[in-house]
This record gives sequence, C-alpha cells and structure tokens, in this order.
Amino acid sequence: MKKIMKFMAALIVGLATTWVQAEGLAGISSSDASASVKEALTTGAKYAVSSLGKENGFLGNSKVKIPLPEPLNRVEGLMRTFGMARQADELIETMNHAAEAAVAQAGPILMDSIKKMSVKDAKDILTGGDDSVSQYFRRTSSDALTQKFRPIVKRATQKVQLGEKYNNIAGKAASAGLIDQKNADLDSYVTQKSLDGLFAMIAEQEKSLRSNPLGASSSLLKKVFGAL
Repeated sequence: MKKIMKFMAALIVGLATTWVQAEGLAGISSSDASASVKEALTTGAKYAVSSLGKENGFLGNSKVKIPLPEPLNRVEGLMRTFGMARQADELIETMNHAAEAAVAQAGPILMDSIKKMSVKDAKDILTGGDDSVSQYFRRTSSDALTQKFRPIVKRATQKVQLGEKYNNIAGKAASAGLIDQKNADLDSYVTQKSLDGLFAMIAEQEKSLRSNPLGASSSLLKKVFGAL
C-alpha cells in the first residue's frame, strides 16, 4: 500500500509540474520561445568556449581537468612514488592544454548547430531537463566537433611526443607488474574528454539559468525561463 501511495504521489507531482509548465508557457509566443532558446544556447556555448578555450581552462578547473587515461590513472600515486612525478605532470599538462586549444575552435560549429534548431527542438529544450541545452548540442554537433578537435589534439600531442612519453611510463608500470601493457589511443581519449568538458560547462550554465531565471542577462530569458 505504501508503494502504491508513493507512486500516486509521484504521478500527481509529475502531472502538476507538466500542467504548471503548460500554463506558464501559454502566454509566451512561439517566436519569443524560439528566440529565448537560441539565446540560451548561444550564452551557454560562449560561456563554455571562453572559460575552457584558454590557458589552464581545463587544467585549472577541477570539474573538467583531464586525468591520466586508464589504466595509468589508477597507479598515478605509485608512479610518483617511483620518481616519475615529472613525467606524470607533463602528460596531464599536455592533454589538458591540447583540450584547451581544441575547445577554443568550437564556436563556429556550435553556432551552426543553433542556426539549424527547429521549432520542435526549441520546445523540447524548454520543457526538458536541466541539461536539455547540452544534450541538444551533444546530439547535433558531437560528430563535427570530434572531426574538428582530433587534428588539433594530435598536433599538440605530437609536438611534445606525448604518445612516446605515455608508452615509456606504461612500459615501466607494466614491468613493475602494476598494469598490463596496452596500446592506448591518446588522441581519441583527449578528444572525447574535451567534448565532455565542453558539454559539462554548457550544462552548468543552463542549470544556473533554470534555477535563477531572474538573474538572466536579458529580459527575454527572464520572461520565458521564468515562466517554466
């Protein structure tokens, strides 16, 4: 009986939330709704690119800082114990700086994704969850961003022979019996982590907007997101 009561309560809350959203958006024109979503997308994209696509944008941000790839992140402490602290630091710094260089070039692709947004996309974003903006970008721009990021990451890693350094560290760890020697595709790893960091920062900005629409930078955002 208690489970049934909890289910009914959750159902009522869900229906009430949907009704409130519908009622709140009833007074919002479709043009205002679409314009506000585009503005939210643009704001989130610019925030993420500007905060991450700069020196130490990744390295200095604990939320998105890229760690050593598996399996080395599990033995980083031991690596430092074995006198390999400098090598570990160089690997981490290079990966994060490569991500910073890649994300700095994300703007045009994200803006193109915004231009292609449909009315249905705008509606889904408005009535979706706290990360609907970042999920839209993931769905519509991940492939193009990956193609853009990977060559930038590859150039950065090749410049400092990152792959060679990684293999050297992995070899020593393997000979010590700590890990199995594996061939890691570091460029793919850093590229994916770059994307994850970019979308995470977009989601952070969106969550802030939804939780405090009255603190938004424009009257349109306050009006539309305040009605949700």
